[in-house]
Amino acid sequence: MSIQFWFSIGSTYTYLTVTRLPEIEKTTGIAFEWNPISIRAIMLEQNNIPFRDKPEKSEHMWRDIERRAQKYGFDANVPAPYPLEQFDLANRVAVYAKGQGWLRDYVTVTYRRWFQDGDAAGSEPNLSETLREIGQDHEQVVTMANSPEIEATYLEMTDRARSRNIFGVPSFTVGEELFWGDDRVEDAISWYRDGRVV
Repeated sequence: MSIQFWFSIGSTYTYLTVTRLPEIEKTTGIAFEWNPISIRAIMLEQNNIPFRDKPEKSEHMWRDIERRAQKYGFDANVPAPYPLEQFDLANRVAVYAKGQGWLRDYVTVTYRRWFQDGDAAGSEPNLSETLREIGQDHEQVVTMANSPEIEATYLEMTDRARSRNIFGVPSFTVGEELFWGDDRVEDAISWYRDGRVV
């Protein structure tokens, strides 16, 4: 059994998780299954748009991400471009990447270019430069990401998230237990190991 990691490229706090999760997996020996979904679709259904027309909350979010990135030992050049214009394309590429075995590389590089270089995920130059950096063909990947098959898989994965009562990302599930937020990674690991939060 692995810890299920649910995310959408477009979630700001997910930057913190994807930047540190590969090292967490390495040091703990615990496998996380990375699951790209459309959290935007779920949140719209729930009328749960946390930062729209809330400038004070948005300002706090950016400062909070900046502080937490510093705590973890990396940079966050904030505010980053937000919200993403190419949210769904970024995530459909992630769905395709999952099936091809290069999801982690794609997501971590995409977020690095978004939060450190200021290039919006899913748009140019982020998308083409990310794919080039990880050795993927831009034209082929975009063609596949726009295919009916990948769209259907994207919707199916989002439905799976709905069935787990996921309402925000990053989220983690261990069996029937749901942990929401980057700051709950350690709680998910604790539950995975001991069946409780310690």
